[in-house]
Amino acid sequence: MLYIDQPTQVGFSYDELINGTASLGPDGETFLVEPGDFSEVIPESNLTHHVGTFSSQKLTQTPNTTAQAAHAFWHFAQTWFTEFPHYKPSDDRISLWAESYGGHYGPAFFHFLQQQNDKIANGSSTEKDAHYLHLDTLGIVDGLLDMVIQHESFISFPYNNTYGIQAINQSTYEELMHNWTRPGGCKAKVQACGAGLRDGGLGAVPGARPRVVRHRAPEAGPVPGAAHAHGYLRRGGVLSALGVPVNHSMASAATAAAFAGTFDFVRGGYLGAIAALLDGDGGVRVHLVYGDRDYASNWAGGEAASLAVPWRRAAEFAAASYAPLLTPREPPPNHGGGYGEEGGEGGGGCEYSGLTRQVGNFSFTRVFQAGHEVPSYAPGAAHAIFARAASGRDIATGLVPVTDGLVTSGVRDAWTVRNAPPERPRPRCYILKPESCLPEV
Repeated sequence: MLYIDQPTQVGFSYDELINGTASLGPDGETFLVEPGDFSEVIPESNLTHHVGTFSSQKLTQTPNTTAQAAHAFWHFAQTWFTEFPHYKPSDDRISLWAESYGGHYGPAFFHFLQQQNDKIANGSSTEKDAHYLHLDTLGIVDGLLDMVIQHESFISFPYNNTYGIQAINQSTYEELMHNWTRPGGCKAKVQACGAGLRDGGLGAVPGARPRVVRHRAPEAGPVPGAAHAHGYLRRGGVLSALGVPVNHSMASAATAAAFAGTFDFVRGGYLGAIAALLDGDGGVRVHLVYGDRDYASNWAGGEAASLAVPWRRAAEFAAASYAPLLTPREPPPNHGGGYGEEGGEGGGGCEYSGLTRQVGNFSFTRVFQAGHEVPSYAPGAAHAIFARAASGRDIATGLVPVTDGLVTSGVRDAWTVRNAPPERPRPRCYILKPESCLPEV
């Protein structure tokens, strides 16, 4: 398993080293880095103002589109397997899992690798001694695959969802939908020129956090727990063991600005890339996974995107029903509401964790009671899905080998399975992540 910081200036990756300060931005979440000269005195650090070593923050020295990042990723893979052959396992299959914006990254990266493989195979590659990369499985968790298709659910989901929570009223919903669908409206502009989209509306609801159903700012639930990585990755011993000379950047404002400048987030073609992977000679498996409490990339939009993938078995996929996702029973999570409780349990030490539609190598799964980071909310279900995908078995049960004849059966319409909203969890303040804390803290 290989974890890659991508693009440059994110995580521990860097181009040029600079000393500087990172101050909490106006959104209360992003840290903005400013170069500084500390030759005479080092500024004081506090919770919202850090001193450290960072990347250059130059927009010209980080990719600004998914296509550029895919190209860089391929060259990295070629260098890795050439210069470090001892890291190349006997099983050379490569699987890629991506989340959120990974709905762009995952399909684009794997499709680019597929295209390079084709050139290597037919002798048209201009890259000397390029390695053929055996692509096996692409997994996408809560991914933004197609802005045109999924954006409509940003409007409809807070008005109508399987938790019975109406975050916007009918008049607001109708106004937003009108602005989206009218001639010359948002949808037309996205389709015509890739311009930026306006907020889907939930952000205007007082106190609402437009990511997770039943959460309000400050964040509550499992995300602050995952955020303890902030502190761990800042420890001197960890930095020394990893051999890195820079502070860890969870998100790079420079990289985000570079991508925003090209309107990369509204670029299409990723559904077509998935179709090419499914229909190609390599037999790549593609699995889409969405938490049904996620708003940022909600399952309704994910389902619509899955049905819009133009592969050769699209009609058969749309006609298939949903099978129960049965996963090993685990203790209920402590963030309010365990998955499976609204739908009952399967036998044999399993529980009902979601719904899966699968035809051959392609699946779409809705995971109950999971937010934008499915593994944080439903670790058992997420691990089961990952393990089944890696072993080439059906996602719903893990008992059936994946073949062309695999077609799920069960619930025809996933919307008929409703959920009881969990109790709203109390915020858990993690002092190194100030946005998780109440204002008085």
